[in-house]
Amino acid sequence: MFRNQYDNDVTVWSPQGRIHQIEYAMEAVKQGSASIGLKSKTHAILVALKRAPSELSAYQKKILPIDDHVGVAIAGLTADARLLSNFMRSECLNSRYAYDQSLPVSRLVAAVGNKSQVLTQKYGRRPFGVGLLIAGYDSQGPHIYQTCPSANYYDCKAMAIGARSQSARTYVEKHLEKFPDSSLEELIAHGLRALRDTLPSDLAMVEGEERSNRALVVDAPAQEGQEPMQQDAEGGAPDPAVADPAVQQPEGMDQ
Repeated sequence: MFRNQYDNDVTVWSPQGRIHQIEYAMEAVKQGSASIGLKSKTHAILVALKRAPSELSAYQKKILPIDDHVGVAIAGLTADARLLSNFMRSECLNSRYAYDQSLPVSRLVAAVGNKSQVLTQKYGRRPFGVGLLIAGYDSQGPHIYQTCPSANYYDCKAMAIGARSQSARTYVEKHLEKFPDSSLEELIAHGLRALRDTLPSDLAMVEGEERSNRALVVDAPAQEGQEPMQQDAEGGAPDPAVADPAVQQPEGMDQ
């Protein structure tokens, strides 16, 4: 992509009806490391590839908890993701304070879309350079949503975003019919296999090394009225069902 006279600001349209600043923001999402979201009839999971900018720095967080029933995986600029995740946490807290119940996932995603859309119309502002995969569970069941810098959002059966995510989407499309009836362990296995396809050809997942992946699971509540639980494979004692193999870290490739 090259600079031209129509990409100086987000309010400028090109003669072809394009807004180049939004397209550049969507390119930033494609440069981030891969994130994958899958769901069955009872679970929604997120699997993400954590990469460090160099051997001297720590891994950046790719999966962020929002509320007891919602979590997000990111691809793109992590600073923008932190701002959006804080906004989502505030929305969830406001719902619990005002209505004494968790915020439906669809309303939370709509609020993120509305916030993102404002930045595509104001002079002197730029769109968020991050894409989100939002996994959650509410009265309607498990959900996987994708949000874009263009402020569009989609309710997905499964989705992969980030660098080389097309390979993961190809795997997901081939096995899509298996997901609704899959158990938690099978769903995580599918997620890790799809994530494996996003790795460069000179890298491979190897068990027994330091873990560089992370998985988050949003469960259906065990009983009616009970809050769903999140299982995080990184914090505390790892759950064997969520424990994920390691990925050797390429240098200087993450955003």
